[in-house]
Amino acid sequence: MTLRKVYRLKPGSIQNLVISEERLPDRQQGEVEVEVRSIGLNFADLYAIWGLYSATPKGQFIPGLEFSGVVSTADPGAVFQVGDRVTGVTRFGAYVNRINIDERYLMKLPEDWSYDEGAAYPVQVLTAYYALFELGNLNKGDIVLIHSGAGGVGLFANRLAKRVGAITIGTTGSGLKKRKMLEEGYDHVIVRSSDFKKDLEENLAGRPLKLILECIGGKILKQGFDLLAAQGRMVVYGSAHFTGKGDRPNYLKVFFKYLTRPKIDPLQLPSTNRSVMGFNLIYLYEQAELMHRLLDEISSMDIAKPYVGQTFKFELLPEALRALQSGKTMGKVVVQNY
Repeated sequence: MTLRKVYRLKPGSIQNLVISEERLPDRQQGEVEVEVRSIGLNFADLYAIWGLYSATPKGQFIPGLEFSGVVSTADPGAVFQVGDRVTGVTRFGAYVNRINIDERYLMKLPEDWSYDEGAAYPVQVLTAYYALFELGNLNKGDIVLIHSGAGGVGLFANRLAKRVGAITIGTTGSGLKKRKMLEEGYDHVIVRSSDFKKDLEENLAGRPLKLILECIGGKILKQGFDLLAAQGRMVVYGSAHFTGKGDRPNYLKVFFKYLTRPKIDPLQLPSTNRSVMGFNLIYLYEQAELMHRLLDEISSMDIAKPYVGQTFKFELLPEALRALQSGKTMGKVVVQNY
């Protein structure tokens, strides 16, 4: 019998995250056992822990969507063998030190990548690529507005967009992140404020805004949409507007923000020839072949390694989530299990 350490909780509060020890379930056909070395954190983890994520399993569950590690048990003839370094995705269940995972959801870790970099890769690069190209139809010369531009998705989105010759405008809520974003090659950087719409107009300088990667919500969403050009697209993949400051959401505030959120009338979209789309990457989990096709296309673009901005030990995972929640981090927040 193999034991493992896990963070299993009932949704509601970050405080509910407590390490426990449990028996590792038996491997199923097509699965390998991976000794988890690093875990990538995502905003979706926070929403799942708070019970605000529609895809969250009922009852107690183990959060976490991506990890990296080394294969510790495999059947003869398996694609991945003992000792292989891998990165993987899972529909929850990554906050562990051991996991049984179907080989379809693994990819080999490049030799010159660390485990931390491996755990910082799949979810956010797939989010950026899917939003930009599968939904956004981004082309050379198009202007794309990338919110939370210094975060993991934002940095990848900028790199991918620049690869096809697009013009990038990144936004951030903190002036401290502007330098990093300019170093990453953003064409323009906006520090979001009450003058956001005016600042965006100035940076556009009369040029058409063809795509918005929207993860903020609230007034910012509507202000961006108002400046979206004909044939422009807004792709919504998150809403930081609903993120609070404590371990537990203030549900009254969340409900109020929900009721007062800006509305976009779909009947007005045809007359202005604009589109609003939304997606949740977790549903790609059921389409492993599509996921690997996208990863192959991304690999061919030869972008730089993931930027890991902050790391925490496994025992400090709740603190890592609080750091991510604060909005002060850049790049990826990774939890280490070694």
